[in-house]
Amino acid sequence: MPSTSLELIRRLEFNVARALVGKPEVVRLAVIGLLARGHLLIEDVPGVGKTTLAHALARSLGCTFQRIQFTSDLLPSDILGVSIYDGKTGEFVFKPGPLFSNIVLADEINRTTPKTQSSLLEAMNECQVSLDHHTYPLPHPFMVLATQNPLEYQGTHALPESQLDRFLLKIRIGYPERRDEKEILKGAGAPVLEQLEPVLSAEDVTALQGATEKVRVDESLLDYVMAIVEATRRSPLLALGVSPRGSLSLLRAAQAHAMVEGREYVVPDDIKRVAVSALAHRVIVGARLERTAGVELEAEAIMDALLQEIPVPR
Repeated sequence: MPSTSLELIRRLEFNVARALVGKPEVVRLAVIGLLARGHLLIEDVPGVGKTTLAHALARSLGCTFQRIQFTSDLLPSDILGVSIYDGKTGEFVFKPGPLFSNIVLADEINRTTPKTQSSLLEAMNECQVSLDHHTYPLPHPFMVLATQNPLEYQGTHALPESQLDRFLLKIRIGYPERRDEKEILKGAGAPVLEQLEPVLSAEDVTALQGATEKVRVDESLLDYVMAIVEATRRSPLLALGVSPRGSLSLLRAAQAHAMVEGREYVVPDDIKRVAVSALAHRVIVGARLERTAGVELEAEAIMDALLQEIPVPR
């Protein structure tokens, strides 16, 4: 890998980490999602830095950015845009909505209705929007960073499986370590957010994404990916296994992980390090386990157990 590519990645990680103190692994997963042309779902309790992470990543890139606060009365047209009649020309003119940006923060995405949630599906999957018999391409690069709170259920709408499957990775931030939280109390982190300057241009991001797609993957590692995916489909603990889109997402995330590690080829550890974040949100836990608390954590635990059982290629 050219040293300039690795330098750009490290510069991006360092800049984002200035705002999100003590969470280098979380920052790395966010960068992996960007390099793999994927979308990121950040789920955690309030106040741990979900929105800060999204803002820090967006501010670190010289790209257009829009934040959409998802609420119960939000309509698809509020996100996608609307066609307005122009009296001078006698024609309808399309006015793009906030989705037509490089980086889009969908804040508290599960607070809006399923109809509005579904308006993102085409954009996230095909990087385009279809309205009034016309198709409008979205800018490149394009990434959706969505946040949601797993604890509040009143007034929320759980994301359907088809929507979850569009997210390359689902990550949790967690509480900071004691020493890191003390640094936050001293003024580190969020106050720095307003001072962040872009360290990568849109062209830099596009070039890094192109390089990520060229990361080599050995045939034996493709078989390893398939073994993981097939294990989720056979597991008696899961009612629904990983789809082909999920297996492709795992591969893309592993290639991006190799990139941030400074390699032009994938090794088994790249796959193992991203497998839970890339796959756990795509499976459905069996009905018996659903009765217990923490279904999402159960899915992650099941994925961890399956990874331990599958032989790693030598």
